[in-house]
Amino acid sequence: MSGEAAVEDEGTVQLTVKWSGQELDVRLLATDTVADLRDALCLRTRVLPARQKLLNLKLGGRPAPDSAELGALGLRPGARIMMMGSPEEAIAAANEVPEEAAGVLDDFFEEEGGEVPIHLRPEYVAKVERRVRDYKVEVKNPLREGKRLLVLDIDYTLFDHRSVADSGSQLMRPYLHEFLTSAYRDYDIVIWSATSMRWIDEKMRLLGVSAHPDYKIAFHLDNLAMITVHSEHYGVTECKPLAVIWGKFPDTSAANTIMFDDVRHNFLMNRQSGLRIRPFRQAHQNRDKDVELLLLARYLRSIARLEDFGALRHRDWERYLERHPPPED
Repeated sequence: MSGEAAVEDEGTVQLTVKWSGQELDVRLLATDTVADLRDALCLRTRVLPARQKLLNLKLGGRPAPDSAELGALGLRPGARIMMMGSPEEAIAAANEVPEEAAGVLDDFFEEEGGEVPIHLRPEYVAKVERRVRDYKVEVKNPLREGKRLLVLDIDYTLFDHRSVADSGSQLMRPYLHEFLTSAYRDYDIVIWSATSMRWIDEKMRLLGVSAHPDYKIAFHLDNLAMITVHSEHYGVTECKPLAVIWGKFPDTSAANTIMFDDVRHNFLMNRQSGLRIRPFRQAHQNRDKDVELLLLARYLRSIARLEDFGALRHRDWERYLERHPPPED
């Protein structure tokens, strides 16, 4: 809907923002705030939120405050938002992990300076609470009593979305269906991708996941369930807060949830629950030798016996598997 700003039926707002000769399409929840819009624009333009001047964005005849919800601004179809502001070199530098830290930075790194951990900062807790309240989850298959929860990324985790191939099966990570079939015995499975729901549904259909007879997917989450945070190591970035799921489904928690993703910063709000999977790229070269999912299936079977995942360090999953092989091995 380029060139328009309107509240859609599903409670989202589609904005076109003119900036520096570009037109940027931004899609957010109607209950997101002007501050969330600034964060989203910072991701796209590297203009710090404090440096942005937003024109034609008003509430009651005055410039809309950062606390104002986008759905309350009376945006009309055809309206355009303009932004003034210049990118800052500090943002580009903050988004690059120092070379000397690249080998040690993982899902357990700590913010420096004694700051409040990201997942406890009030502004991000408030964002998660809004997602819990307003994000609509379409449950495809109800969660089963007593099962653990496995949350999976798509791109480079299950699927090489950049390579060229004649069919989806050629880009699918090896042993995907065997992995999901094995995991489904002990885990309810959720797909969470930083793309739109339309593309998630299409990729799951393309991979033969959505209608597979041996396992079921509980639900999908898209980019609208993510939140934007500011991190010393990554700058302004989006992440996947598992607390959105935990808030909507009370039987799930950090004690019984694990998430696989190839991108570290997606774990910023729940580092202990994240396992960084090795990315699956160049499918035509690697499809005959990639066994990551087979090994991770064994790890999932092994830890499924635990009452609480809280003591696990998932970055050491291979070492744990050597010491604690699953029952059937």
